[in-house]
Order: sequence, then structure tokens, then C-alpha cells
Amino acid sequence: MNENTTIEPAPLIEVKSVSKTFKKGDKQELLVLENIDFRIHEGEIVAILGKSGSGKSTLLRILAGLIQPTSGMVLYRGKPVSGPVRGLAMVFQTFALLPWLTVLQNVELGLEALGIGRDERRERALKAIDTIGLDGFESAFPKELSGGMRQRVGFARALVVNPDVLLMDEPFSALDILTADNLKSDLLDLWETKKTGLHGIIFVTHNIEEAVLLADRIFVFNSNPGCIRSELKVNLPHPRSDLDPRFRNQIDRVYTLMTTPESTSEIAERPMHIDLSYRLPEANIAEISGLLELLNAPENNGKMDLPDVADTLMLDIDELFPLTELLEILHFAKVSKGDITITEAGKAFVESDILERKKIFLKHLKQYVPLARYIYDQLMRHPRHRALEENFLSLLQDYFSEKEAERILRTVIEWGRYAELFAYDYSAGVLSLENPN
Repeated sequence: MNENTTIEPAPLIEVKSVSKTFKKGDKQELLVLENIDFRIHEGEIVAILGKSGSGKSTLLRILAGLIQPTSGMVLYRGKPVSGPVRGLAMVFQTFALLPWLTVLQNVELGLEALGIGRDERRERALKAIDTIGLDGFESAFPKELSGGMRQRVGFARALVVNPDVLLMDEPFSALDILTADNLKSDLLDLWETKKTGLHGIIFVTHNIEEAVLLADRIFVFNSNPGCIRSELKVNLPHPRSDLDPRFRNQIDRVYTLMTTPESTSEIAERPMHIDLSYRLPEANIAEISGLLELLNAPENNGKMDLPDVADTLMLDIDELFPLTELLEILHFAKVSKGDITITEAGKAFVESDILERKKIFLKHLKQYVPLARYIYDQLMRHPRHRALEENFLSLLQDYFSEKEAERILRTVIEWGRYAELFAYDYSAGVLSLENPN
């Protein structure tokens, strides 16, 4: 072997061709993750970024050994993960504290499960509580704590077992902005000052700024099924500031990546065309109207960068992307390379009065949303112009889970009622045409 050859150190975690399916019924299966491959090395903070429903949390649970992949495998320090493993600790989105136990007792739980003696358990728990900034609250119960303090207990409970790798499932999403920022700053301080034995952090998020703020690498996930679309390296020193132009450039890179076709062979000239099996976004009329009004404002001249839209409307990608997706579906706007541009149809809609807006929306809903058109056609064919919503739920459950089918139908019913395409009796679960002409 050449003396100058560099041998890559063994990875902390290696994910090899991991896929995961869940049973939908007796025969159907839902593919959630497909062919995931990556390596995590010592000293890295890695973000898994994607929209809700992209399988991020499922992957994190597979890494933790809480669920098993359908195919493929996960290796932790070269050994297969087939169940919960010492060295991997997890912080969940919800605080998951036992309300009848004090802060100290909640933190001690993990050590008790490992069979650690009482005195050592108490000493380690007190140290973890002090490290995470909760000294003085050892005897408090969860109901006495703020959301941020309860999540700190979650961090202390994870860190008290001296993990090698910390796995975090959207740990800041349930907190207000100031509390979340404070906790992120404290976590980075613990990481950089090596006050814990951590050698790696992997976290799931749908917040682009959070990913760029914390991570050394970002895996951007696609949905349906979840897979890694791209990997981005963030070569900025900590602490990072959202006022730094380099930071804003990284944000723009992620937005551009997430809104650009993966292949040059794809048709970048949207709007898109969809069918009945398309997972329609959850977006309401008031929100898309507000976004169109923002785009059409004189200072924006019909076009904006998506990061600027997100900042102006204070939206994360789970809130913003469904709106931009619906605008594309309806041909009211185009999204490309991190920018959104209003179309002539979108401009006509936003500049019309209430009644004219309904007419324009009706036309585009029937033309570009196959499920809305299908419901309308079925109602037209029925002698009494009526149908049970169960009929349409049954159709959607051929493609989606029961919960997702209900969500999609509820969303389309909202759009259809706004457009006066059909009426809906909630108590009877009946769709109808009030004016079948």
C-alpha cells in the first residue's frame, strides 16, 4: 500500500440500502423509504431535511433500532443495529415526560433501565441536569415547567446515559422561536466545548434555517417515497448568523435545490399535471390569496425569492410549500430555482372582486384538479345529484392511508365549496349539486 494513501476512518453510523414499507391493508403496502444510503463520521452534525410525510422520522427510528427496515441494514460502529443500542440516545418532538415524576426522577429513568445503582444514578442525573441548565429545578414536576424547560429535561434524559450519538426528531418544533433559539445555542455550546461524550448528532427537521444553522451536512429528502435527493455541505464556522450573507446564500441553495427538477430531462416549465392518485397539498384559499397578493404588490413586481416569502409570511417549508404547490397546480404561479412568479391567471384572480375570484377559481379547479372534477362528474351523473363522501374516500384509499385519504378529501371539499362547485352536508356526510347546470 502506498504510504501516502489516506485511510478513511470507520463511520459512526452506516446506512446501507434501507427501505421501509408499512401495511395498508390485507394486500396493499405503502413504501415510505426507498434505498437510503449514507455514512456519518465522528465530529459531525447532520440534518435530515424534508417536508412532513417524507419518512424522516421513520428513518430516525430505524437508526435508533426502534423499528426495523423492510430491507437493507444500519451499522453502528460496524455492528448491525437490530434493536435499541447503547451509545444511541433519542430526543423526541414531544416532551414525553412522566407527569407524576420530578425532573430528577424523569432524568434517572434511563439509568434505572440500564441497571445503574441508586447513588451513581443520582450523581449522573444531577450532573446532566446541571449541564443542560436546569439546576435548581430537580424537585419540580413537569406541569411546573415551561415548554422549553420540559424539552431541556428531554435533553438531560438523553445525555445522562453518555451517548455516543444523539438522535433528535424535530426537537425544537414545539417551542416558540425565542425558546428554540436559546436551546439551539446551548446545545451548540455543549457540542463545541465537549461537555458531553457526544461524537455525532443527527437531527430531523422541516426548517431550512435550522438545518443550515446547526448542521455540517444536510440530506435533503424527497417524498413519496422518502429518499435522499441531495447532500449539501455547510462550510461555515459556528456560531452562524442569519445576517451573514454566506448564511443567506446557503438558505438560497437549499430552496433552489428543493424547487428545481432533479433531472435536466424533466420539463422545468411548470405548471404540473396530476391525476387522481396525486397527493394534493393541504392549503386553504385565504392563504393562497394572501401569497398571490404579496407577489402582486408593486414592490415585488410579480416575483419573489422563496426565502423572502418565507421570512415575510413567517412560514417554514411545511407551511410554504403546500401553498406554492397548489398555486402551481392551479396555474396561478410558477416555481423555479428558488423563485416564485405569478402568472396572468394568478394576477387576474388576485385583482378581481370576491365573486369574480370564485368564478376564476372554479374554472381552474375543474380544469386542473382531477379529484374535484371527478366528484363533480359523479354528482352530475346521479339522478338526485348526490353522493356519500364514503364513496370518494374508498377511491382515495386505493392510493393513500385512511388518514391521508380523509385529509385529501376534506381539503378538496373545502376548495369545492369555496368555488360553489358542489355543496357538502357535514352531519350527513353527503356531497351534492345545489345548482346542477
